[in-house]
Amino acid sequence: MQTVRPISSLRRRRHSLATALACLLLAGAASAATQSPLQHAIAQIDAGQFSAAEADITSALAQPGLTPEARDALLFQRERMRRIRLDFTLDADAAKARLRKQVPDLTDAEFARWDQQGLLEHQVIDGRTLYFKRAPGNLFLLSPEAAARRAHPAPANDDPMETLNDHHRDARREALATHRSSVTPNHVRVTETVTVNADAVPAGETIRAWLPFPRELPGQQEGVRLVDSQPAGAKVAPASTMQRTAYLEKAAVAGKPTTFAVTYELTIYAQYHDIDASKVVPAKITPELAPFIAERAPHIVFTDDLRAFSRKAVGNETNPYRIAQKLFAAVDQIPWAGAREYSTISNLSDYTLHAGHGDCGQQTMLLIALLRLNGIPARWQSGFIFSDGRYNNIHDWGQLYLAPYGWVPMDVTFGQLHPAPGDDAALQWFYLGGLDAYRIAFNSDFSQPLVPAKQYFRSETVDSQRGELEWRGGNLYFDQWDYDFTWQLLPATERADR
Repeated sequence: MQTVRPISSLRRRRHSLATALACLLLAGAASAATQSPLQHAIAQIDAGQFSAAEADITSALAQPGLTPEARDALLFQRERMRRIRLDFTLDADAAKARLRKQVPDLTDAEFARWDQQGLLEHQVIDGRTLYFKRAPGNLFLLSPEAAARRAHPAPANDDPMETLNDHHRDARREALATHRSSVTPNHVRVTETVTVNADAVPAGETIRAWLPFPRELPGQQEGVRLVDSQPAGAKVAPASTMQRTAYLEKAAVAGKPTTFAVTYELTIYAQYHDIDASKVVPAKITPELAPFIAERAPHIVFTDDLRAFSRKAVGNETNPYRIAQKLFAAVDQIPWAGAREYSTISNLSDYTLHAGHGDCGQQTMLLIALLRLNGIPARWQSGFIFSDGRYNNIHDWGQLYLAPYGWVPMDVTFGQLHPAPGDDAALQWFYLGGLDAYRIAFNSDFSQPLVPAKQYFRSETVDSQRGELEWRGGNLYFDQWDYDFTWQLLPATERADR
C-alpha cells in the first residue's frame, strides 16, 4: 500500500475556504447592515434572491484587496446557486406530472394542500416556485395519506439492520458474555468504482480522482488492506486522515468513459456497550474533548430555535445518558427523506430542524448539535453500509462520549428498535451505544481536507463517500460521473492477508 504525505501549507488555500466561511457564518448574528459581502450573498441565496446575489457577488469580486480566501468563498456561492438549480428542476406542472405517475387521479386541490403542509420541498427563486427533483418521491415517505393514494406502491428497500434481528441479539449476547464491546466480526472485500462520463473532459487531459478508503479504527474496523486499483498505483492517504481516500490519475480517451476503482479488505466489528444510566456522570471536559462540545459553523450553531427544541425534548433531565436518550428519540421522530446536495445547504442542523424531514447526515448533524449544546461530546462518522443480501448505500452516523464508558456509537437514522416478545428491552436502544458490523467508516469528521489537496471546489463539502474528481479545467460535479460499490463477505480463513 502506498501512502502520500500530508498536504503542504502551500496547497491549503482551497481548503481554507471552509474555515473562512465558518468564521464568517459564526458571526452571522450581525445585522444586515454590518454583514460582510459573503454573509449577505449567503442570506440572499437562502432567500431565493439569486439575481441580486449574483450582482452583489460580481461587485464584491471587483473590489481591490480581496484575499484569495474571500474570493474563493464568494465564487463558491456562485457555484452553490448553480448546484441548487440542478436540485430544484420542477415547476408545479412537472411536479404534478411526476405525482400522477403514482396517483393518476391527483387533484390540484390535493397538490396545493400537501404543498401548504410543507410536504413538497420547494424554493422560490427570483419569484419562480421550483420543486426539489426528489420531492414527488419524498411525499410518499412523509405523508401516510399520500402513500395510501399510490396506485402501485413501491416495495420497501430498507436496510435489514433497521429492524431488530439476530445480528443485534448476537452482538449484545456476545458482548455481555465476553465483557468485550467489539464482537461478531465480518470480513469483507469491497470494490468501489467511479465512472466519468465520456467526453466530460477533453481527450488526453488528466483526471484526478479521490475514492473513499477505510480508516483504521481499533475495535471498530481493523486489518485494512488495499488489494488492487484501476489504474494501478493508488496512493492511500495516511491513516490519520479524517476523510481518508485513495488517490488515482488517468487520462481521458475521446468517446469513452474513464473508470477508476479500488479494491480493499478489512475486518469490521459490531459494537455494544451495556450502558447503565446510574453509572453515567458528566464528562470532565479535557482539551481533547473540548472541540466536541463546541459550536462549529456553519453546520453546528446553537441557534435560538435549537435551544428551544432542546428544552422541549430534555425538560429537567440532568443525567447525560438520559438526556442523550431524549434527544435521540426526538430526532428519531423526524421522518427520513431523500436529501438535496449538502453543499447547497448553508446550515445542515438548522435545515433539518425546520424542513420536517432529513436524511441520515442531516439527522446526525442535528443530533450532534443538540448533544453538544447539552455539554455531551459528540462527533461525526460516515461511510458505506451493506448487507448479507443486495442492499447497500452511503450512510452517516456518529459517536458520543459518556463517562465512564468513553466514546460509544450512535445511529439516529436507524433509531430505536422494537424488541419482540422475549427480547431484552435494552435492545430498543441498541443504536445508542451500539453499532452493527455491516458498515465501513471512511470519515471520522466532516468538512475535512483530502490528501493530496483538491485544487477546485469539492462536489461534497461535508462528507466524502462517493468520491471527488477534477481536471485542470475545474471540478467534475455529480452530474458528470457515477459511482458503484460491490462487496463480498469472506470467512476469516479466505482473507488474502491471513
